[in-house]
Amino acid sequence: MLTVHHLNNSRSQRVLWMLEELGVEYELKRYQRDPRTMLAPPELRAVHPLGKSPVVTDDGLTLAESGAIIEYLVDRYGEGRFSPPPGTSPERLRYNYWMHYAEGSAMPPLLLKLVARRLESAKMPFFAKPIARRIAQTMQSSFIDPQLRLHFGYIDAELAKSPWFVGETFTAADVQMSFPLETASARAGAKSMPHIRAFLGRIHARPAYQRALERGGRYDYAG
Repeated sequence: MLTVHHLNNSRSQRVLWMLEELGVEYELKRYQRDPRTMLAPPELRAVHPLGKSPVVTDDGLTLAESGAIIEYLVDRYGEGRFSPPPGTSPERLRYNYWMHYAEGSAMPPLLLKLVARRLESAKMPFFAKPIARRIAQTMQSSFIDPQLRLHFGYIDAELAKSPWFVGETFTAADVQMSFPLETASARAGAKSMPHIRAFLGRIHARPAYQRALERGGRYDYAG
């Protein structure tokens, strides 16, 4: 049976959601973040050398990276669902674009925002605190926040054209894009963007999404 190695509050939530959409049975192994570092526990390195989540095992195959996992699941179990037919149709090219955009373009400024905020609150000698805070604030105001506005303004405008990322039909690209949009809504002000907010409402209302929450446990970005 397919096994998902699931870390709380992580990208692996969308793997559970994809499996629920597909109707595939799976075993769930839960891992909890270190409360001090917020990193994955060392036990995950026994599954994959990088010790990160998500990781799935299926018939002797071990797969990491949520995008690669979702593509594998759709190819193996989708039976033509959740992706346009392979080829170079406009729909397929758009699908491929959003599958890669999620981690390649949308997530980097969100990760930089997280690093900057942690730098502001990090423990350090008192004389270094103002310097670190100034560096973090400058990073955010001069680069990170403008990049967030650029990317999520672009996404909001794209979602104004159609309910899903590949048009009128829900696909795995919507699953892949869910994590950056949920993260941006919680941490970067994307909640104020009407089309992103409407998209999140649509995905959160899907029965398969709700089943994934029940299986995976607490997920702070679902609200």
